[in-house]
Amino acid sequence: MDEVTIGWYIALAAILFSMGALGVLVRRNALIIFMSIELMLNAGNLLFVAFARHLGDLDGQIWVFFTMTVAAAEVAVGLALAVSIFRNRDSVNIDDMNMMKG
Repeated sequence: MDEVTIGWYIALAAILFSMGALGVLVRRNALIIFMSIELMLNAGNLLFVAFARHLGDLDGQIWVFFTMTVAAAEVAVGLALAVSIFRNRDSVNIDDMNMMKG
C-alpha cells in the first residue's frame, strides 16, 4: 500500500481552506462565519503538523499550539459578541449589523 505523502496533506489543507474562505464570503450568519474562520485556521494547523512531520522537526507543532490558543480566544470573544448582538437585535445576521449605534 502506498504511503501518504506531503502532497496529500497539502491538497486536503487547500480544500479545507477553500471551504472556509467560501463560507466567509458567501454566508451572512456571524456564527457560520466564525466556524469558517476556524476551518481556515485548522487547515493551516494541518499544514504545520504535516511539514513538521515531513521535516522531522517539532517547530510546526509548537506553532499549532499557539494557533490553537489564538483560535480559542477568537471563539470566546466572537461568541460573546454574537450573544451581545443577538440580545440587542434579535438576529446574528451580518446584514443587520450595518450600523454601530448604542
